[in-house]
Amino acid sequence: MRLSLKNLLLPLLMLLLAGCATNYYNIPREAYEKKVKVLGVAPVLLDADSDIRHPEKAEILRIVREANRKNEKELVEILKGNGEYFAVRYLDEDPDQLFSAIGSRRERRDDAGIVYNKYFYKPEEIKKFIEKHNVDAAMIVTVSGISMIEKIYSNNFMAVLEDSYNKLIMTAQIIDAQGNLLWEYPNFRQKFIAYTPLFALQYPDFEEARANLTDQVVIKNKSIPGIGRAFTATESSSVKWSKKVSSLYNKQFGDMTAFLQYFRNPFADKRSEKKPAADESALPKDNSQMQQPAPSTAPQQAPSAPAVMQGKPAPREFEPVKPVEPSKAAPKPVATPQPVPRPVEPMPMGTEVIKEPEIK
Repeated sequence: MRLSLKNLLLPLLMLLLAGCATNYYNIPREAYEKKVKVLGVAPVLLDADSDIRHPEKAEILRIVREANRKNEKELVEILKGNGEYFAVRYLDEDPDQLFSAIGSRRERRDDAGIVYNKYFYKPEEIKKFIEKHNVDAAMIVTVSGISMIEKIYSNNFMAVLEDSYNKLIMTAQIIDAQGNLLWEYPNFRQKFIAYTPLFALQYPDFEEARANLTDQVVIKNKSIPGIGRAFTATESSSVKWSKKVSSLYNKQFGDMTAFLQYFRNPFADKRSEKKPAADESALPKDNSQMQQPAPSTAPQQAPSAPAVMQGKPAPREFEPVKPVEPSKAAPKPVATPQPVPRPVEPMPMGTEVIKEPEIK
């Protein structure tokens, strides 16, 4: 059982480490780290002119504004805890005035099946805003309303209604002083694109249709008290457990900052730090080891004769032999028999050699 559990967890760990190096930025990760060391976080903005179709729209705007002010500092704390920046600062500004000052236009987008509002800003105003607070880039988070087609199932999964529903969504962008878009949420650089709206303002009433024995399901707006309770429901902060934060905002901030944190593979870091040892056979050697003595082509000299005692001729076997050229060879005279000297056998070290006198 333990072996099978290890075999199951090992592939999951490898997939996790393989996906750690994903770049969620619009520029290379290394360039972003060099460019953005101090990140400024603007107050959460609200687009009051966006597609919010609730009959009590003013109350919806009030609830969202209050929730923004109560929970926006949580995003700053999460970014500080990630440790990806030298400093993270909250840029204290009036949200409504800031939105009207820097906002240029809103564009409804449908990219890769994700429906959201993308915002464009005035380059001059963005530059003034960033230089005013002395940061490298600014993170701008906006809450807006939008309608999208969606399938919603009943509680028992016996009925489904596909229709247009009005929802509140949260989008974010990181922009530098030159107006370059460095990062955005929803993020389309992830392998499996997912995006969760902030809050649904409408719902299909399957229970009423079942009670009236009809297939006509009515889409209704959620009540203001119910929306207020949803926005004020809290849970423990992901940074400080003693602190309470809105469950809706905690979910959005968690999904958002997951694409702002770079999980480094510790095994890859160790491999990059440890240089591979070079093969000793491939290392260059010094000249004394590289240059081998060339084989001598000179004729070997005859062994030197031992020292001869004064007054006695040298033995015949140590006399130098001179080669006779074939062209000058003369008829050999009849040689008289000479006594053959005994060969000298090698003696062990330290033994004195006593030579026998020649026979005259």
